[in-house]
Amino acid sequence: MITDSHQGKSAMKNTWGTLAAVMAVGVLAAGCGSGGDGKNALPKADKLAADTGTRYKELSAPTLDGMTCDKGDGGFHFGSDLDMLVAGDDDLPKVKDAGEDQISCFGATRITLGKGGRQATVPHLTTRTTLYDKVADPTAALDKVFSHTMDLEKGYGRNPVGSPQAFTTKELVLKCRQNVTDTFPMTTCFWANYGAVGVVDFFPPEGKHVPVDEAAAQTYKFAMGALAGTGKKS
Repeated sequence: MITDSHQGKSAMKNTWGTLAAVMAVGVLAAGCGSGGDGKNALPKADKLAADTGTRYKELSAPTLDGMTCDKGDGGFHFGSDLDMLVAGDDDLPKVKDAGEDQISCFGATRITLGKGGRQATVPHLTTRTTLYDKVADPTAALDKVFSHTMDLEKGYGRNPVGSPQAFTTKELVLKCRQNVTDTFPMTTCFWANYGAVGVVDFFPPEGKHVPVDEAAAQTYKFAMGALAGTGKKS
């Protein structure tokens, strides 16, 4: 696998290793949501609420049910520029010295991917988030970042599956799409509010795509947790 850097990505060591585990065991950890009724459903709204002026200076590793989250890539890197990022945001003013933009979360039952006789344990989800002084139109910013990034990643070998699905909550807007990355079924969600744009990449429990509604609900929980306690009025 290739680990050269392109389009502003950092060159990182390929972490495919020989691990004594089996392919994609277990299910997504509790708290990921089912898209149905109850506390795990995405709290949809007709429209995004007005800008309160809250902005963020750094990210926090969130507390998610059944998961352990920490800053960094979780020890796994696809290589060949297949790792997700936030691209197409050059017109947005970034917060300076925002710190680590990656957070990864592992469920109690680990996911192991195998290829060519090699295996690697991967997070349930990996994320990147960029903080801005202001995102005047989060929906427009989300559409631009989603389109630009997914087109860029398609060129590197992420093949889209199905159609993108958009969601709106009072706090943020989301857009998700399933894809196949390095033969593995991934689900990817982008999100935006007035001070941040991020992406959450879901690895495949049991070798299957995480359903989009579950991914959207978990993305919402991640974003709210990662921004909690770090915001202040501008």
